[in-house]
Amino acid sequence: MTSRNIIDVALVYDFDGTLSPGNMQEFGFVQAVGKDPTQFWEKVVEMATENDASGILCYMYLMLQEAKASQISLKRDSFRRFGAQVELYNGVREWFEMINEYGKTIGLNIKHYINSSGLKEMIEGTSIAKEFENIYACSFLYDIDGIAYWPAVAVDYTTKTQFLFKINKGIREVSDNKRINEYVAKEDRPIPFERMIYFGDGETDVPSMSVVKSQGGHAIAVYGDLKKKATAQKLINENRVDFMCKADYSEGGDIHITVMNILDKIRTDYDS
Repeated sequence: MTSRNIIDVALVYDFDGTLSPGNMQEFGFVQAVGKDPTQFWEKVVEMATENDASGILCYMYLMLQEAKASQISLKRDSFRRFGAQVELYNGVREWFEMINEYGKTIGLNIKHYINSSGLKEMIEGTSIAKEFENIYACSFLYDIDGIAYWPAVAVDYTTKTQFLFKINKGIREVSDNKRINEYVAKEDRPIPFERMIYFGDGETDVPSMSVVKSQGGHAIAVYGDLKKKATAQKLINENRVDFMCKADYSEGGDIHITVMNILDKIRTDYDS
């Protein structure tokens, strides 16, 4: 074992519907502003449709407006407190240590990343935030008093693909638009796409899944209910993903077994 090179592998996750059984805004925030989830998202869709606008920017705007109207704090810590209420799928809390340990046994250093259209500040409040090398997600700008007032980053289904290249090239900063466009030889990139596994739950993840899969990496469609299972099967049929797995990250479950097999293949391919 000591004679083998230790190599980095990236596990990249969408959040809502992938690690959590719903949209994060639905766990506390929506109720706190006096809405139910259906009302909130209908209002987002209406605003986006009427203005031919980004649904992501509309939900962020609506969060700010509804919070102000309900006199809810717009400080970063307030969003993090709502994040602490976000539910996670079975086995997610134990997943990271478990799969990291398996990686170590075959000479892999596993790094975890979030690539989400959800809110970074809320993800930072979850119990698993410490597990990630970086969280690429929507976020707000804050004024001198620490109050959120404007979107800083808005991540939609196509924007997500740029963060895959940032991981590929070892770039942490969202604001870095220079190095991301510089040529870097494939062999000099910290994490080649062949050593990437992407986890997503739906069609908004298709561009990212397609990029990873087309570049020799692996894509897993995660499903939590029958509707999502049908979506996952559609992605399999269309050759958008390699695998579909039930949203259970427990030891011995579909995801656990599938990912271990992929990691074994990554190790074998590197050694051959």
